[in-house]
Amino acid sequence: MEKTKKARLGGKLRGIRELLGVFGAFALIFVLLSVIPGVSEKFLAPSNLFNIARQITVNIVLACGLTMAILIGGIDLSVGSVIAISGCLVGGLMTNNGLPVYAAIAIGLASGAVFGAVNGLVISRTNIPPFIVTLATMYVGRGIVRLYTDSSTILITDDVFSYIGSGKLFGVVPIQIIYIVVLCLVTWFILNRTKFGRHIYAVGDNEQAALFTGINVRRVKLTVYVLVGLFAAIAGILNAARTSAGLYTSGEGYEMDAIAAVVLGGTSMTGGVGRLAGSVIGAMIIGVLSNGMNLMGFNSAWQYVVKGAVLLIAVLIDYFKKKRDR
Repeated sequence: MEKTKKARLGGKLRGIRELLGVFGAFALIFVLLSVIPGVSEKFLAPSNLFNIARQITVNIVLACGLTMAILIGGIDLSVGSVIAISGCLVGGLMTNNGLPVYAAIAIGLASGAVFGAVNGLVISRTNIPPFIVTLATMYVGRGIVRLYTDSSTILITDDVFSYIGSGKLFGVVPIQIIYIVVLCLVTWFILNRTKFGRHIYAVGDNEQAALFTGINVRRVKLTVYVLVGLFAAIAGILNAARTSAGLYTSGEGYEMDAIAAVVLGGTSMTGGVGRLAGSVIGAMIIGVLSNGMNLMGFNSAWQYVVKGAVLLIAVLIDYFKKKRDR
């Protein structure tokens, strides 16, 4: 009993140290951008900080879902396609079919859940790696959204929908901050205060052991991927509301930013280890880094190089950490 308590305490302390390390990286990047001549003035401007908050909303929402997927030892590369599908579907239903905004949003959310269910059913009932399954559905999704939009932009003129994406509380606070807080709290509650959350960690830590203890592993995987699809649909709708348009190209590359945020935040790619707080801080790092590179005049090619390097470093850190703990 005493050994178990010590092990749990050691695990908690190790988790706190990891979170502090991730937050330290965020603080370092923030401070550097705050002191670089010619950048600091623009970076610290209130309008730019609010812009960062708006930009990281989508990545944090995706990171909430992908944290659960990676915790069970999975991955979902189709979230970017779901962003495009949900945003264009909602826009098309309102603009072309005259549906009320909330009915269109409900259908958009359902599309994400259905997409996630397809991923979850295939992954939970076959031995096909999640990487391959979601890579395939990513391409299917991109094809569907191009067929639906005829590869054209859908303009959205609904005022309520625009407020959902770019409104401000009390005329100051971006409404996206409310979405982030609510969705993060929901995800945190699922992972830390429910039996389902404990099952997520158990499946990721040791799937066979989870089966032997009576956990319905198939159901856990299916539910996780439905949630990932739902979170991706939320991100897509928020993105469409912010831009007042359904873009068939929206969401391209977003899956990489979200995966980088989750891994950078300390969630192990092999599953079973990770915290939502780390993923959120990881998303903040990616957001601040992207904003800083824009302010410094980095072109998109170099931004891809830097983000790829950050993801590789995060994966290598996870690898050596796992090797050390063996």
